[in-house]
Amino acid sequence: MMKQLLLLLFVTLAGVVNVQAQNTPTGIWKTVDDETGEAKSHVEIYQDGGKYHGKITKLLQYPQDQVCEACTGSRKGKKLVGMVIVNDLEPYKDYWKNGTIMDPETGNEYGCSVWFEEGKPDELKVRGKHWTGVYRTQTWYRVR
Repeated sequence: MMKQLLLLLFVTLAGVVNVQAQNTPTGIWKTVDDETGEAKSHVEIYQDGGKYHGKITKLLQYPQDQVCEACTGSRKGKKLVGMVIVNDLEPYKDYWKNGTIMDPETGNEYGCSVWFEEGKPDELKVRGKHWTGVYRTQTWYRVR
């Protein structure tokens, strides 16, 4: 009886952890160009200090040692793989906001928010917003 109870407890906890992982943006995501539909990279979103950040872990169209020519400041000329491009997303209701995202192709940084559409935990909507109010939304796909 005790073994069955412990097994039930373990299975329940594993299910809760899995649901919680799917209800956060943490994980590895395949980025897809919203204009061409081509897969571009893998980005790992992770939590640190209560905020979410994302770094490039793999390039799908360029060599892994590709550097950011368009970047400015301390990012200029640095390798894209390992570069943090999403910063400081904060949980808010059922999405994450008040972060920033950097576009490695232009070096421009935008305000950022991310969310899941109803019933699609493996598709992350990522919106970059310029201070002028113009925005662009991409769908990223969960790799793991």
